[in-house]
Amino acid sequence: MTKHIFYHGDVISCLRKIPEKSVNTIVTSPPYWGLRDYGVDGQIGLEKTPEEYITKLVNVFREARRVLRDDGTLWLNLGDSYASTTKGSGGASDIQLKNAGSRYAIKKFEHGLKPKDLVGIPWRVAFALQADGWYLRSDIIWSKPNPMPESVKDRPTKAHEYIFLLAKSAKYFYDAEIIREPVKPWNAGRMSAPKMGKHRLTNPYGQQVKKVYDVIKGANRRTVWTIPTQPYPEGHFAAFPPELVRPCILAGSPVRGTVLDPFGGSGTVSMVAIQERRDSIYIDLNREYLDIALRRCGFDAGKFIFDQYEVREG
Repeated sequence: MTKHIFYHGDVISCLRKIPEKSVNTIVTSPPYWGLRDYGVDGQIGLEKTPEEYITKLVNVFREARRVLRDDGTLWLNLGDSYASTTKGSGGASDIQLKNAGSRYAIKKFEHGLKPKDLVGIPWRVAFALQADGWYLRSDIIWSKPNPMPESVKDRPTKAHEYIFLLAKSAKYFYDAEIIREPVKPWNAGRMSAPKMGKHRLTNPYGQQVKKVYDVIKGANRRTVWTIPTQPYPEGHFAAFPPELVRPCILAGSPVRGTVLDPFGGSGTVSMVAIQERRDSIYIDLNREYLDIALRRCGFDAGKFIFDQYEVREG
């Protein structure tokens, strides 16, 4: 039986209610800077400058690091933005300000960005977290074969986002075997014969009785993950594809470990945690999204009768 806690409230306030060193891994995607207004007070993402946004995220993940085990990891998905002084221009990856009000419009003199500049938010956040004590271990490219169309004519269409693997300590839990890439079809014949291993089985007299062969398991996971976006019908704007979350959960936690998503949204992380027999902790400021997450995880209909869940106010 797995256990799942759903917190409604401010992310830092909710994190403070979680015991120290109780979480195995964090898998999350915070609201992107300047992209949209989610309609709730205290939301992250509508800060006037990148620096304000980054400072807020550093503070959130500093508290998240407290609840993470010493061998824990953080898998952080972030998309980028383009500076724009016009509302809603430049395509889906550009800063959308029509819901935020003109006071959030980008001004060159406020933070050095010029209209049409790529802001570089993912790497700015990653370097800020690194400076705050996190170990920055890998930058993973989420390649989207079905990217959002963009009406731009002076740059390529954005078709990727970043997932950063960060760790609390130099040594951390990482199950490389469970997320190995499968043997490619064109290699199957060539690699069908097992390779000679380093060890031999012997009898009590030291005589070799059988050769031991290595098992072909495929390649170590690469840093480019090609996974289609997958819209969710209940309308959450930026739902995680489950297959993007799955390798993070599998590599970052053992069975019956605990997975945390401090920006839970539509509940993809909790849903995959249930499927993979992990406990989960969900946090979101928007009560509407929490209700969507409960339905998506099947708790409203009693789908997972062998799993426990609890809703708490943060």
